[in-house]
Amino acid sequence: MAQIDSGGGRGRAVSVELNLVPFIDLMSVLITFLLITAVWTQVSMIQIGSSLYAKKDDSMNPPKPPPNADIPLKLDVKLEGYVLTVGSQIISLPKVNNLYDNTSLVAQLQRVKQLYPEKIDGVVSMSDQIPYEQLIISMDQFLVAGFPNISIATGGPY
Repeated sequence: MAQIDSGGGRGRAVSVELNLVPFIDLMSVLITFLLITAVWTQVSMIQIGSSLYAKKDDSMNPPKPPPNADIPLKLDVKLEGYVLTVGSQIISLPKVNNLYDNTSLVAQLQRVKQLYPEKIDGVVSMSDQIPYEQLIISMDQFLVAGFPNISIATGGPY
């Protein structure tokens, strides 16, 4: 802390204490904000410059997805069991002995992988009443079957 002492002359001694802590806090916040915005400004400048001023050619076009890669693959984890949707086909896998049938799920997912080998993504959705561990188990079954890009959907009527 900074301090000014003026203790001479007539009357009382004057002691003024300047608190530098708020100033240091303000400077640390401003420096952090400057560093963060500087990075985002640079990234946006690169994206804008490449899209506005670059020559248009075939290499700038986004790659086309492989055939049948856009077929929706969705797994609904319900209280009664699994419901697997592949395109317009719906496959119901009920519980066996009050447990989810994970082996049948993996078999169905591997069958889908054989039909559509270029497909790498899938969606898992579940209701709020089901334990979180079942979501993790379902995602693991997707990974075992060869679908590494897994999305989680929420907020539907179950």
